Amino acid sequence: MSDASEVLYRAIVDGDDKLASDATQKLLEEGLSPREIISNILVPAMRRVGELYEKGEYFIPELVASAEAFRASMDVLRPHIKGSSDVPVTGVAVFGTVRGDIHELGKNLAAAVFEAEGFQVIDLGVDVSPERFAEAAEKYKADVVGMSALMTTTMLEQRNVIEELKKRGIREKVIVIAGGAPVTEEWVREIGADVWGRDAFESVRIVKEMLAKRRGGAR
Repeated sequence: MSDASEVLYRAIVDGDDKLASDATQKLLEEGLSPREIISNILVPAMRRVGELYEKGEYFIPELVASAEAFRASMDVLRPHIKGSSDVPVTGVAVFGTVRGDIHELGKNLAAAVFEAEGFQVIDLGVDVSPERFAEAAEKYKADVVGMSALMTTTMLEQRNVIEELKKRGIREKVIVIAGGAPVTEEWVREIGADVWGRDAFESVRIVKEMLAKRRGGAR
């Protein structure tokens, strides 16, 4: 890591929003792309925050401070995140962190990237019940439902969200993304989600391709 990269990483983990903003600007000036900054610095820092919380070394105030630092970094990056023009499909995406989980860094990252790609993003926040996910998908006629979990214990809620979508008869109408540090491709397949949200940029590319095929077939 360069000096500025290390500074940004520490700023996210330590919850220093001013330092996060300044370091992000410096990295852009050094020629790093928003994707490099997000994938190589913000995401690892987010994972570290989640690990510290699971170990009992971080509590709610630390999580809030880290979220603010993350948000400050994203505020600098957002104008530089260009939407790709290869698959010009937009839609409505509902995002939230599942019930029992208050981590929002990964969700915020995904929301920012999808917004940059032209989606209308409905952010439900954290600790979202399966019922609220499903109600929002119905209310906003969502094309995408993205659910984040940063703990192995709350990851199980992702299955419950999908079951609720099935119960309401709307599962086939939405593309479901399951993301978060402990989430694996195998888990995504097991619960019947459509996209593994390992990387927000990769996820939005896959979702746009899926939407283009769906809409092409509907003509």
